[in-house]
Amino acid sequence: MGGGGERPPGKYIGNWGDFGSPAQKGVTTYSLSANRQRPLAGTLHAAIFNSWRRFRGQVLYVAPPMIIAYLTMEWAIEKNEYLNSKAGRLAEAAAEE
Repeated sequence: MGGGGERPPGKYIGNWGDFGSPAQKGVTTYSLSANRQRPLAGTLHAAIFNSWRRFRGQVLYVAPPMIIAYLTMEWAIEKNEYLNSKAGRLAEAAAEE
């Protein structure tokens, strides 16, 4: 009945995953002391120079459309303010007649 092996129910059979089988062979493990690890080595240097490299490579694709959009908005705002002023309304009314 049931497959419990030679151990009776309720008896401790070992740690999780350690059910009395032979030790595994051929597995090599490596470790490094915690005080020898440098997880952030060179991070600041790489971040600065990598960011500059990426910026330099993309600036000519992004800057001209942004400058054109800014100048267009600037022109449109000035034109709108003029057309909604008294002088602009008079000039447009004279142009329509």
